[in-house]
Amino acid sequence: MSERGHRRTQVGVVVSDKMDKTLVVKVDHLVKHSLYSKYIKRSVKYKVHDELNSSKIGDRVQIVECRPLSKDKRWNLKQIIESIS
Repeated sequence: MSERGHRRTQVGVVVSDKMDKTLVVKVDHLVKHSLYSKYIKRSVKYKVHDELNSSKIGDRVQIVECRPLSKDKRWNLKQIIESIS
């Protein structure tokens, strides 16, 4: 069977798990300033679908892009890389 299209994956930290089957994951990346050539840390928050409610705040997780699941959710939880508790 052929693989479906290329799906982006990112690694981030769980910031909130208060919603049912939904996490908020913060992904950090470095951006080079065009004038000063220094690197600046930027972050983006994604809402992630977690079917089993298995992840907690502070966990390092890998997320994968998917079809729109709700108004804001476009990512699925792939795996928990590092668990805090």
